[in-house]
Amino acid sequence: MEPENAITVRHAPDNHCYELVDGQTSIGKTQYIPFGDSGGERIFYHTEVSDDYAGKGLASVLVKYALNDTVAAGLTIIPVCPYVKGWIRRHPEYQQHAGKVRPEHLAAVDRIQG
Repeated sequence: MEPENAITVRHAPDNHCYELVDGQTSIGKTQYIPFGDSGGERIFYHTEVSDDYAGKGLASVLVKYALNDTVAAGLTIIPVCPYVKGWIRRHPEYQQHAGKVRPEHLAAVDRIQG
């Protein structure tokens, strides 16, 4: 990602998320669940940006980075998160990399959010 001031995106695979950071401060994230027998899908289920950074297009920067990284890894995007679903709708070039949300995807999200 191109730095905008000190704002960058990093992958935190141990936490199953991509983080938006300002310097060393986390200001947002998009969370996913690895899914499938071989982990061939990422269920994106939640995206948030701190209110102090809202309205600057940073959620879009975060999601674009996360989806590009997912596609580069050869994984399928499962857009459960309303923001990710809407972002893909506005960027049709990503639709070929998105899978249909199935009941088992929603059940996996329910288990996480429990």
